[in-house]
Amino acid sequence: MPDIELPILTERLILRRFEAEDLERFHGYQSLPETARFLLRPELTQTKSMEVLGRYANFDFKEPGDWVCLAIERQDQPGLMGEVVLKWLDGPGQAEVGWILHPDARGQGIATEAAEAVLDLAFGLLAFHRVDAKLDALNTGSAGICQRIGMRKEASLVDIWHYKGQWATEDIYAILDSEWRARRVSESEKASQPN
Repeated sequence: MPDIELPILTERLILRRFEAEDLERFHGYQSLPETARFLLRPELTQTKSMEVLGRYANFDFKEPGDWVCLAIERQDQPGLMGEVVLKWLDGPGQAEVGWILHPDARGQGIATEAAEAVLDLAFGLLAFHRVDAKLDALNTGSAGICQRIGMRKEASLVDIWHYKGQWATEDIYAILDSEWRARRVSESEKASQPN
């Protein structure tokens, strides 16, 4: 697997490795019940935030089971806004994408832009065949992001999770490398047409 060159720059964002200086802001959103609402774990304590941040800062991406978690920062405004993750799944050419944003960063297209950059990485340099996203069916915000980045809903697994005292349905969204390439060609053609 080729090395991932960081940072990754998008139109508005910088995707980079986590740093020790990110701890306060990272814990600031990871400790919120609203952040953990659709995660299979509770909100993070300060100690757990330090431990997780250390793992995020020192990732390897060499084999199935590995993941890369990148800090999201605006180019025009320093400071951690959230994270986007790519996990290498078992099975040839399979990966999963996910994101978490600080409440201040939501509703601005930031997760969409970061996820698109990670899909470019997954289907470009890393040559994955299929990328999916798994989310609680009640997580309509993330479902919207999946749709905006070209993923299609493939399945709903009814009451497959039991967490935080209730049963939850998992929705699975996915996109193939061929679909991603076709989408990029279409976007390029639209951009080159005169208004």
